[in-house]
Amino acid sequence: MLGLGKTEDTLWTLIAAPTIWAFHFLFSYTLVAWQCAPNGDPFRDIGGTRAMIGVATLTCLGLIGLILRRAWREWREGGGGFRNDQDTAEAREGFLEFSTLLLAALSFVAVLFETLPIVMIGDCR
Repeated sequence: MLGLGKTEDTLWTLIAAPTIWAFHFLFSYTLVAWQCAPNGDPFRDIGGTRAMIGVATLTCLGLIGLILRRAWREWREGGGGFRNDQDTAEAREGFLEFSTLLLAALSFVAVLFETLPIVMIGDCR
């Protein structure tokens, strides 16, 4: 711990949000492919699959949101600057916090966008 309430950032915290995004992507598209693979009736409703993906989406968005909030809070507490021209532990910590913040924001938006086909298309077409 670097301070009260502040956690130390590592590469694991940096890749947590993109890993959740990758899990959501694989889960969603694999589940729909498995559901629609027989291709006997392309107009068959996939409501149960859509519900499962909806639950997974909300879970992933919640987890990414927690990572985003934590990274935002710690980055702002550390000064919230964009420049990093020092070779200190605090500067590296700030870099990892800001990088985690950006990757978490990207992952949040990516999960939303990859869920759009499930929201808009209700069958196997």
